[in-house]
This record gives sequence, structure tokens and C-alpha cells, in this order.
Amino acid sequence: MRRPAWHRTAAALLALAAVVEALARYVASDVTGGPFLVLVGALAVASTAPLAAVRRPTAAALVVTAAVVVALAGFRLWTVAGLAGALAAAYLVGRAGALVVAVALGLPYLVLAFVTPVAVLLAGLVPLCALAGVALRVSRADAAHLAARDAFAGTLVEHTARGERARIARELHDVVAHHISMISVQAENARLTTPGLPAAGAERFAAIGGTARAALTEMRRLLGVLRSDAPAAPERAPQPGLRELAALLDEARSASGAGTRLILRGPPVPLDPGVELAAYRIVQEALTNARRHAPGAAVDVELTYAADGVCLRIRDNGPGAAADPSAAGGHGLHGMRERAAAVGGRLRTGVAGAAGGFVVEATLPVPDQEVR
Repeated sequence: MRRPAWHRTAAALLALAAVVEALARYVASDVTGGPFLVLVGALAVASTAPLAAVRRPTAAALVVTAAVVVALAGFRLWTVAGLAGALAAAYLVGRAGALVVAVALGLPYLVLAFVTPVAVLLAGLVPLCALAGVALRVSRADAAHLAARDAFAGTLVEHTARGERARIARELHDVVAHHISMISVQAENARLTTPGLPAAGAERFAAIGGTARAALTEMRRLLGVLRSDAPAAPERAPQPGLRELAALLDEARSASGAGTRLILRGPPVPLDPGVELAAYRIVQEALTNARRHAPGAAVDVELTYAADGVCLRIRDNGPGAAADPSAAGGHGLHGMRERAAAVGGRLRTGVAGAAGGFVVEATLPVPDQEVR
């Protein structure tokens, strides 16, 4: 990966500053001679220019340290840029180089502390810079480890959820779908093979078969959602709402043979799709409970629109307390309460009154922005 150009620019500027400062010190000293001038310039460059090789921080740190140590030990010569180069090299090797070298960089300056006071300063600051680089390395490693752990945990949760969905899909396909398909087949066989079957009975068997086939279709959609490895996208259909209540009551009337009425009150109010779906499912479950616990009882479904919401009242004229679905250990009432609460509404169930019957009353709100 290509490093940013500012590393090379900084190293070049430090090298230039070190050379200028070294030449100034040379001019001010009593030492003369061309070879000494070349050596001073070379040590100034060697104490700073290797910092440009950030891809090899260990080698760069060794070269810089060697140049600074030679300049201090052999000529008592040092530059501010060279000292900065030594500190920067210690930081770089601590951040991305060999840790053994990072620990040992300060040792030569401890030996030179008896020769020049500048070495005492370097003996204290070089280990600190190396430690700062090591701290940054550890921090980055911890961050990478945490990111990897979070990614692994997320993958594990997703894999577990996918496996659980696949298990549920297999159970639905192998057990529930099989039984529903058997209901459809047996209803069709009964319609075709029962001698002397009245026309009304044949229609009932046909309705049973049609309902079973519709349930299989819905289950296939559900299986397509549950199984993430489905070869094709599942068939999708709009969620039902209050406009489908008439068809729902017609289906219930055909299945039970009892009277079922839909009573509307008030001008229709625009509702959120989630509220309409909750209302439809509550009516659907209440009709199912009435057929199951009060067979043959007439059912009235009252839908009342108000400015602040919609009220549902589903009442049958069955035996009342004896037809309470909760007495049979069912979960329908609990599911209806959850649907009402999910959209901010409430639901009440109980005996309709002294005349008997069971009633389900739900009040579902209308969002403020939709009230007209």
C-alpha cells in the first residue's frame, strides 16, 4: 500500500534542517578540513532521512540511532533535527516495528550519558516515544479484535436464526402442510364418493377443500419467508384490511351456515395500514372463536368510525360464559390483545350481558396526522 507523501516530505525537511544546523556548527567550530565536513553532512542526513522509509521502521530506527550515537560519541556533535529524528524513529518502531528493538533503542544513550548531557535527555525521551508507539499499536490491535469479535457474534446470531427458521420451515412443511393437504384431499373425496349427498353438503365439502387449499397457499408464502435458501422469491400479496371484511364475513357465513352481519357506523376515516391489518385479524380471530365455541350462533360485527379511532364490536348470541375461548385454553384472545396493543389500542372481551353471548370490543387509534 502506498504511504502518504507527507512522510517523505517531513523526512526531507528534517534532513535539510539537520544539514544546515550541522554546517553552522562546523563553521563556528575550530575544526577544518573537507573530509570532516562531508562526514558531518552525512551524519546529519543519516539521523533524519531514513524516517521516509516508514515501511521498514525497524531498519530506519537502527540507522537513525547509529548516526546519532556516532555523532555524539565521536564528535560531540548533535542537531535539534537529529534529536527529533531519533524520537520519531523510536515512535515508529514502537508503533509498527520489532518490539525488541523498540525496547533496546534507549540503551546506547544510557551509556553516552556519561559523555554528553544531551544523551541524558535522549535516554529519557526515546523510551517514552517508543512506549507511545507501542500503546498505539496495542490500541489498534484491541480495536481490530473487538471489531472481529462483534462481526463473528453477529454472524453467529444470524446463522443461528437462519438455522432456527429452517427448522421451523421443515416442521411446517413436513407436519402441518401434510395434514392440511390431507384435509383437502379427504374433503374432495367425500364430496365425490358419498352416495346421496345433498347439494348443501357437497358445497360444504367443496368449501372445506377450498379453505384447505388457501391455507396451503398461505403456508407456502410463509415457508418462502422463513427459508433463506429458497430458490425463488416467495409470492407476495397485499396485507388484508377493512375493505376485505365483507369477503371475510361471507366466508364465515358460508362455513358456519349461521347469520353474520356487518354493521357500519360513521363516515370512514383514513387508517394506517398497520391499524387496518390489526382490525382485520381481530375480526378474523373473533369469527373463528365464534364458530369453534358457539357453533351455529349468529354473529354481528359492528365497525364504528370516530374522529380519534375506530371501534370494533364482535358479538355472538351463543351461550356466553360457556363459549369463552379462554376457558378452553386457547391463545386467540391473547393474540388479539397483542395486536391491539401493538398499534396503541386496547381490547376487552367477556360475556355480552344478561341475554348471553360473547363479545369482543377493540378500540384502535387513528394517528393525529391522519385525522380530518
